[in-house]
Amino acid sequence: MSLYKTDAATNVRKGEELNIQKLNLYLSQNCPGIGEVLEVTQFSGGFSNLTYCLKTATNDYVLRRPPFGANIKSAHDMGREFKVLSLLKPVYNKVPTPVSFCEDLSIMEAPFYIMERMEGVILRASNAPRLQLTPEVLRLSSEALIDNLVTLHGLDIESTGLIQLGKPEGYMQRQVEGWIKRYYNSETDKIESLDKIADWLKANLPDAQHDAFIHNDYKYDNVVLNPDNLADIIGVLDWEMATVGDALMDLGGTLAYWSEADDTDEIKFFNLTWLPGNLTRKEVIERYAAKSGRDVSNILFYYIFGLYKNAVIAQQIYARWKQGHTKDPRFGALLPIIKGLGNKADNALDAGKV
Repeated sequence: MSLYKTDAATNVRKGEELNIQKLNLYLSQNCPGIGEVLEVTQFSGGFSNLTYCLKTATNDYVLRRPPFGANIKSAHDMGREFKVLSLLKPVYNKVPTPVSFCEDLSIMEAPFYIMERMEGVILRASNAPRLQLTPEVLRLSSEALIDNLVTLHGLDIESTGLIQLGKPEGYMQRQVEGWIKRYYNSETDKIESLDKIADWLKANLPDAQHDAFIHNDYKYDNVVLNPDNLADIIGVLDWEMATVGDALMDLGGTLAYWSEADDTDEIKFFNLTWLPGNLTRKEVIERYAAKSGRDVSNILFYYIFGLYKNAVIAQQIYARWKQGHTKDPRFGALLPIIKGLGNKADNALDAGKV
């Protein structure tokens, strides 16, 4: 018997139901090996793309689709995420096997894709404190998390074909300008700290970068762990923002999620790394540098950018809620978190350290 419960799906949220009849018709014509879907449930984690469990007589599959009311032509590119999995699977075994991509909007009014389910433990900020994980377990798990990030960044982007997923040249400038634009396009409240950080990011772009394949949303709740050994990562999920760019953007993004015991509740909301035993942000940086051999002397920029990006993502979701495109109460509670992320970035800038 496993030490920890594997991640489970629950009832589909109201307003996010799938048309099983149309889905089964599509599968019978395009993926007859899957068989008939008998039951659809939903994974509750995440704030972006919707994730469902499809149960057949012989197996479980996972379906991913954009959130209802989202702009499906830009930020929620299901075809691209399917392509990422297809390129990764032959060279990195910690990803689900992609099964089918559908862009026929008559099935569920949005593109979607299906992949095999990777069953294991997913640690989330909402559930981890109840699991009574020992400091020893969390120490090993957090070390494994960083070591696996180094492995990802070590993939050869040329020989694997991963280079086709992005354009490294000018990546940093495009990212900074793009996320600032996204923020002001979705702005609902004036937040001075985020205005300050936007100006600072534009004025302090790094001169050089470390080209690599990057996940861009790498944290505990996007990895699947072995139920018998939480230091064994068996899968990495949610590749919607993966690309080829600066490896330190990935590290900075991970650090932006990496809360510590003395952080505010708004920061702890995003991760479980404040629990005793986890590496500190300083230890994360040191371990990554030692394992990868990369120069991390300018990591403050990437950390501040990671906090800013998280604030923008939350702002976009909050704006959708405020416009009535979603009724999910979690989204309506994001404004204090957006402000908290802005304050965290501002404080790091003033202190001059992560």
